[in-house]
Formats: sequence, C-alpha cells, structure tokens
Amino acid sequence: MTTSAKHRSSKPAHGPAAPLQPALALYEQVKSFITHKIQDGSWPAGHRLPSESELVAQFGVARMTVNRALRELVEQGRIVRVAGVGSFVAEDKPQSTLLQIANIASEIRARGHDYRCKFLVAERIAASPDVAVWLDLRPGESVFHTVCLHLENNLPVQLEDRHVNPRMVPAFLEQDFSAMSPSEYLVRNVPFDQIEHVVDAVLPTLEQAERLDMPSNDPCLLLTRRTWSRSTPVTMVRCLHPASRYRLGSRFRADGNPSFG
Repeated sequence: MTTSAKHRSSKPAHGPAAPLQPALALYEQVKSFITHKIQDGSWPAGHRLPSESELVAQFGVARMTVNRALRELVEQGRIVRVAGVGSFVAEDKPQSTLLQIANIASEIRARGHDYRCKFLVAERIAASPDVAVWLDLRPGESVFHTVCLHLENNLPVQLEDRHVNPRMVPAFLEQDFSAMSPSEYLVRNVPFDQIEHVVDAVLPTLEQAERLDMPSNDPCLLLTRRTWSRSTPVTMVRCLHPASRYRLGSRFRADGNPSFG
C-alpha cells in the first residue's frame, strides 16, 4: 500500500510590507548634516562651516542646492554668513523670562557680553486713547513717556517704549537714566503686586526697523507689560525684539512657581 505524502511549503509567511520612507530632498540632506553637527556639539558657536565648493563635492549636488540649504539655515538662525569670508555657526539666541520682570542689562552681562543703553526720548505728553485705557487715565491726561534702545555687543536687541502713570511715580523724569534704566528704577522704588505680560509676533515700523538696525520685513517679538500697585496701573511698556536675535520663554514647576538654575 503506497502512501502519498503532501509536501508543505517551507517558505515563511510575510506580513504586509512596511511603507517606504520618502527620501529627503537633496538640500534637506545638506541641512540635516549641518544641523546634526551643530546639535551634537561637533561644530560649536563660531565654528566655520565647509565652503560651498566643499559641500558641493561632499554631497555631489549642484551649488544652488547647497546655497538653498545654507540660506534656510540662516533664516532659522542656526548659521550666519559673512560675504567674502564664509558661513559660521550662530550663537544661541538669548532668552528672557516671562514669569518675572527681567533686567536686560543683568541678563546681557551674565552672558559675558557688553551692555549699552541709548536713551532716545524722555518727555511728558498727553495720553492717547489707547494709553489712557492701559493706564486707567482720561484721554489727554498727562503721562510720562520714555524710549530707549538696549544693545548687546553693540547690536540692538530691544527697543523699549514706556508710559508711566505720574500719579504713581511723580519724580520719574527727574531720574538719571544713564546710571539706572527706567525698568530698574521702577522695580527698586515702586512696589508692585501684579504683572501682565502679552507677547505678539509683529512687523516693525520703518522707524523701529531703523532704530533696531534690521530689515523692516523681518519679524519681531513684541512683549507688552503692565504692572499694578494696589490695583492702580503703574506703567505700560512695549519691548520690541528682533526675532532673529532674541527669544522669550520660561521654565516653571507644576505648581506654577518659576524654576531657576
């Protein structure tokens, strides 16, 4: 009696094929290579990047491809390009806190950089309708107004436009602001119990762009701050920062209190 055997296939069963990951565009490959070198610390701030010709040879791509990668890295603030010299890793943008009133002079000096303040305007004016609302005054009522420019290593990083309630700080304009900034004077001499911070992304006016030494079509971060003392507004200040040179942020614990260190 002959027994016939059925042969089963020894070929293993396969599940559905994993989807293929799309390949990075050529300029993205160049960007990814440079970004990785910066993030892992291989190329620290100030490090000179390979030249365009070297990157073209390394990746086997067209010069315009490398140029696009470098241009986008400049726009993202990762590198700076110096005409006729080359491309360099940019320094990290300074960050200012949102949970307290920051002293920009102290922040800059703590980074080991040179701080300078240009005092541009100090005057007593009639409150415009919007300033009157901000400071709980009547339109046309007297208000103090100051404008100053803060510089880090001679580069403008903040344009400060401030209005102060004369009822709360009658001697404000009598101060020597070359020795102490308006913000520092107010923090030291006028007790406050409430702070409001609002951040907006804006484009500067032509005058603001000129003062900040930046293109008028580049974005800015606008921090608007109000402080109160016993429910009475003390000051309203608008601090305008070029977004490519500054950032705003804070770290805090789960209970809402600021975390330092």
